[in-house]
Amino acid sequence: MKKYKLITLFLVVISVFSCNDLEENPMTDIVPQGFFKDEATVEAAVLGTYGYIAAEQYWGRKYTLTILLQGDMADIGERGTPARRQQVNDFNSDSNNGMITEIWPRSYQIISAANYAILGAESLPDADQTVLTQLTAEARFVRAFIYFNLVRMFGDVPYIGEAISDPASVRDISKTSKEQVYENIIDDLEFATQNLDMTPADNSRSRPSKGSAYTMLADVYLTLGDYQEAYNHAKWVIDNAGSLDYALEANFQNLFDATKQDATKEHIFSFDFLGSQTGPGSTNDDITGALTGIRGADIQGWSVAVPAMPVYDTWDPRDYRKKVSFEDTTMIGGQPAPYTQYETVKRPHIAKYFRYPGNANGEARYSDHNYAVYRYAEVLLTAAEALNEVSGPTDEAIGYVNQVRARARNWNGTMTNFPADVQSGISKEDFRDLVLDERRLELAFEFKRWYDIQRRELGNEVFKGANSLEPHENFDPAKHYLLAIPQDELDRNPNLLPQNPGY
Repeated sequence: MKKYKLITLFLVVISVFSCNDLEENPMTDIVPQGFFKDEATVEAAVLGTYGYIAAEQYWGRKYTLTILLQGDMADIGERGTPARRQQVNDFNSDSNNGMITEIWPRSYQIISAANYAILGAESLPDADQTVLTQLTAEARFVRAFIYFNLVRMFGDVPYIGEAISDPASVRDISKTSKEQVYENIIDDLEFATQNLDMTPADNSRSRPSKGSAYTMLADVYLTLGDYQEAYNHAKWVIDNAGSLDYALEANFQNLFDATKQDATKEHIFSFDFLGSQTGPGSTNDDITGALTGIRGADIQGWSVAVPAMPVYDTWDPRDYRKKVSFEDTTMIGGQPAPYTQYETVKRPHIAKYFRYPGNANGEARYSDHNYAVYRYAEVLLTAAEALNEVSGPTDEAIGYVNQVRARARNWNGTMTNFPADVQSGISKEDFRDLVLDERRLELAFEFKRWYDIQRRELGNEVFKGANSLEPHENFDPAKHYLLAIPQDELDRNPNLLPQNPGY
């Protein structure tokens, strides 16, 4: 857990490059061919990929904030924040937006790191091949994860599936069709399902297991609308939950308390930040708590990503998840103050990352959080949604939702009667809507909602409909389900044209 993160903070792994700026922007000057000596050096390279992910340019701010703001659960609060964030939130970003121009190259740096780890494993025929195969599976899992995010954000993207020794060989690379990218993602994840252990070393959730690979495959198939395969893979995780050591956390609050996350069985795969430490290139710089925290008086958050009032007002107060998800009262001047007294943005704020950041600075930056990429509750909801599409709202599908709702009735040890169990007799269409809304509440502010809107093509409904929580009348489904390819990438390599529609 924390020890793996400690390695990545101070480890310079290999030469890692941006996709199209390969010659000009090397991340390090170590020659990969001289780095790999044994299984330990391959493992160090794999661990290094997590250092590039758990950084300001990706999971610490740029990627996660972009996905959070694109959904209908978080809005811009402080309008003095840089324009690049407001543009993403307001669906008026362009190809020069400062968020995407950092997400794109960082994504390919991570992919390159994973590719070099795979190359390192292949270059050691005399080492323990069982260990190297598992490390290769881990690197391929990471590569699949990054490409899964890239293809959902940008559509067709260049696919680089091997370590690059000659920068000129990819300087003029063209885009790969999204269909082929998805085929490659599935191939990597199938390899991971076959070669990762049931539980990783020390049962750390910050390294993938067989269950992590099955879970991501279920998500990929759900995104593609292959509901039978989505159900099959989610069901495998559910059937093997005991061997995988997965279970719902009894107290929903514990999932967002950095001092308790290492012990949870609900996390399936997470990115682990090490509190109050940072490394070169903004490694380990987690800014989410500061971005979502309350600004003003003696509170030091930034009030950037703040829910619109309808998000709060329409959430039933009997649901414990609402209490955990929102900071609607906080201590100001030593006294509890409601959100109407907040100095800068008088709305309830996101509490999941600001309330219990563990070892962090005063604005909840440099936190100790383990950010769950996948947790067991999502697997249950994936199985319910997929099974409904295949067979309708069976008792099995309803039962998965009811497991999630039963946990939501636990108010820190006191059981309540809300939300009630879903009853049989519901229609397929109504159950579909119910599951999607259950995901919206259960996974609120966890960087999931935008992808649900995208894959179900709900943009017009959620941004323009009568019940819109965060209205954006300019939302254009022909344009805004994808982001623009960064202009500097197009300027360097015209083979990446055409630009995505509408930009």
